Amino acid sequence: MHYKNMENVTVMEHPLIKHKISRLRDKATGTNEFRTLVEEIGMLISYEALADLPVEDVEVETPIETCMTPMIAGKKMAVIPILRAGLGMVEGVLDLVPTAKVGHIGLFRDPETHEPHEYYCKLPDFIGERQVVVTDPMLATGGSAIAAIEMLKKHGAKKIKFMCIIAAPEGVDKLMEAHPDIQLYIGQLDRCLNEDAYICPGLGDAGDRIFGTK
Repeated sequence: MHYKNMENVTVMEHPLIKHKISRLRDKATGTNEFRTLVEEIGMLISYEALADLPVEDVEVETPIETCMTPMIAGKKMAVIPILRAGLGMVEGVLDLVPTAKVGHIGLFRDPETHEPHEYYCKLPDFIGERQVVVTDPMLATGGSAIAAIEMLKKHGAKKIKFMCIIAAPEGVDKLMEAHPDIQLYIGQLDRCLNEDAYICPGLGDAGDRIFGTK
């Protein structure tokens, strides 16, 4: 990668994440297992990504006594999948933060130019006051991620984390150049993009493999 400031980029090192991504890569892994793995990896990455959530002490009565103990502070978090593949990671995040609000951003990639085009955007209220977590299994050219974050910022979002399972160096460079203020969490950094803008070695089309389509 050529992007100079990598302070906001985290590549996962946990053996469980590495193992599950290897299962995702295998072309013999069927739709049901693939979908489950994407959800589990989403949960494991979000566990790491949410380590800096703000907390405040609240009063709780235990069976023994009353005490002050930390709980997550502020507005409920927002999870924003980039449709459609990003949906596969949402339940993993909600397993950890079940009170989070969920929005959706719909983008499709032009097969010729590889440029993203918006077709849907629905976000929770008070988006500017929430910690926003954007999910998309693949960060390839970076086009969809850049466009989605631009949309979020136009709606007032300020605290944005982007979570992906597989990333290409080209996409990381472009995303962090366009939005150096976000935090990027990557399951595994792959070698490069091929001439068709697919990640190598990658895992194919994540949306098709999650939903069993071609």
